[in-house]
Amino acid sequence: MIEDLRRTKIVATLGPATESNEALDALIKAGVDVVRLNFSHGSAEEHLARAEKVREIAKNNHRHIAILADLQGPKIRLEHFKNGSIELKNGSHFCLNVDCGINDGDQYQVGITYKALPREVKKYDVLLLDDGRIVLKVMLVDGAKINCQVIVGGMLSDSKGINLKGGGLSAEALTEKDKADIVTAAKLNAEYIGVSFPRNADDLNSARQLLRDAGGNGGVVAKIERAEALDNLENIIDASDAVMVARGDLGVEIGDANLPAIQKKIIKMARHRNCVVITATQMMESMRDNPIPTRAEVFDVANAVLDGTDAVMLSAESATGLFPSQTVLAMSDICLNAEQEARASQSNHRLNSTFNRVDEAIAMASMYTANHLGVRAIAALTETGSTPLWMSRISSGIPIYALSRHESTSRKVSLYRGVFPVYFPTIDANHAEANLKAIDLLKKQGVVEDGDFVIITKGDLMGADGGTNAMKIVEVGQMAKFVG
Repeated sequence: MIEDLRRTKIVATLGPATESNEALDALIKAGVDVVRLNFSHGSAEEHLARAEKVREIAKNNHRHIAILADLQGPKIRLEHFKNGSIELKNGSHFCLNVDCGINDGDQYQVGITYKALPREVKKYDVLLLDDGRIVLKVMLVDGAKINCQVIVGGMLSDSKGINLKGGGLSAEALTEKDKADIVTAAKLNAEYIGVSFPRNADDLNSARQLLRDAGGNGGVVAKIERAEALDNLENIIDASDAVMVARGDLGVEIGDANLPAIQKKIIKMARHRNCVVITATQMMESMRDNPIPTRAEVFDVANAVLDGTDAVMLSAESATGLFPSQTVLAMSDICLNAEQEARASQSNHRLNSTFNRVDEAIAMASMYTANHLGVRAIAALTETGSTPLWMSRISSGIPIYALSRHESTSRKVSLYRGVFPVYFPTIDANHAEANLKAIDLLKKQGVVEDGDFVIITKGDLMGADGGTNAMKIVEVGQMAKFVG
């Protein structure tokens, strides 16, 4: 039933908790649409093996699952302590020392991975360690040493992250490791690569070019994690296929209290600019250890759905948690219930805009017609997925079925809100036969029945990229009279 279709997509991170075939199968059966491979951990060989396993199990479940290869990026971290951890007292002094040995950290100093940090901070800057749990104020920069006063202390252990409050660090978005990992992403045919800590559109364009040079055709996801990215938000969105509201590092840099408004702004801007948006970080965090979410987490996921996000993401909850598939089921239930309130029959999205492409104009016209005519479903015959993407930017409760002969396109559109991929190999049939086959396919899936109205979009030259130039409104059960 259409009423049971979840429009908001779920991204789940793979890890030790989903390593077995049984766990991964349960995750896919629970409703995951996209799996995230975290390139901060694991070797290229391990990621290639996981991707192959995902594709095999997804095929067995008759699902089109996209793969997001998430690059590590320039994570700025502490080196290691001699004893693994220390405890910092409020008011004490502590030094971040570039020249300190990798494993020589102690109560007074520790090494750092980002050797340029002493040149980029100044007196009275605030450094946030371990996602803001430890707060240091810079008192003196002396060559390789950043001498600090502990403002908020606590336990501090190996490899914790470092952020500058307010942002401003100039670390390149793509490290040498990332460049090597892009080649791996191309080898495993990832539908998306995630670029961590991008500062501007150039970072995304560089990643896309490296992916193309390696033979990959995936889209680029900009993870909004730096404060300065907010100053370049429009350009970053325009250079991306999707953006991720990465609330961890972003919250540390701008303050968690500012995140809700920023999240809403990013979602609204991304949708307006025809970009997909993912909301991430600690959405169901308590389910790492508990079989049910907190009410605060329920509200968090529901609010992201009501804001219009395309997808909600699980990180540690599915990678290392005790209940990965149950977490997906719980998140799915929240999304479904929130979507009952989110359905809109009218939209002003780009109502006053001029369209530069015929296929884009057809997509917009189809959605406005569907919302005002009482159409049951939309069948978009597509080569690249562009038409379903444009359609999915319009608020609607009407499902959009992306009918494609390309498995890569079917996987890619799995991330789009309200779009459901269907394998559809017909390109040599005439238009009337193609229409009839599309409707028969939807009838077999229980989507439509006789008497329902369906909108079909396709091109005069079926099989040509960017060729959608026709919209047809059909009544199910009436088409066969006009065929043959």
